[in-house]
Amino acid sequence: MRRWFGNLAFAALVLALTPSIVLGPELGNAEPSPLKIYVSLEQRHLWVVASNADTLRSAPVAVGRGNVISYAGRTWRFKTPTGVRTVIAKDADPVWIPPDWFYIEVAQEYGLAVRALPASGIVRLRDGTGLTIRDNVAGVIGADSVFRELPMEEHLVFDGALFVPPLGATNRRVKGELGQYRLDLGDGFYLHGTPHRSTVGRAATHGCLRLHDDDIEWLYEHVPVGTRVYIY
Repeated sequence: MRRWFGNLAFAALVLALTPSIVLGPELGNAEPSPLKIYVSLEQRHLWVVASNADTLRSAPVAVGRGNVISYAGRTWRFKTPTGVRTVIAKDADPVWIPPDWFYIEVAQEYGLAVRALPASGIVRLRDGTGLTIRDNVAGVIGADSVFRELPMEEHLVFDGALFVPPLGATNRRVKGELGQYRLDLGDGFYLHGTPHRSTVGRAATHGCLRLHDDDIEWLYEHVPVGTRVYIY
């Protein structure tokens, strides 16, 4: 693993963290972090700086790509917000819950309609089968009345439409998309890993900041909750 240590005193900042979510204290009681993170959107780069101004880590990041999608009167602009944020939580092996825009973007890419799959009830399809949610899992019910689960890794595409699983459905939980670690900056913005390694250093995200595996692991292990993040 690549490391940048300004002095031996930094070793005292290393946190022994379990591979589960680490929540920060209430803002009024938070201890100030000795570290600061700076992110240049133009350079697509991140620096972790100690209180003595030593640079402890330097890493490329993927940033928001700036495109816009619209659907049914709603508009989403995928850019990384500038300003000052705070690491409010961090977790290992994060699971991504895709927002509605993810399904709309996929549907537009493949020329599909968008339909919501309700959490209860049955949607009748043209072939006579029924699409439904049972025990938080999407599946189809055939003429034999047997419920058959649908593959978790596939979109729910039937009759020329992409069905959006309800929140809480297992089909709306995507493992691995955020890499091994995530630092939560609030409002749905994260510093996180990615399986799409070639995108790091490019304008390629929907607003989050993606890093290579070794860099996000270093941040997870060394950056305390409460650390300020300056994005410019």
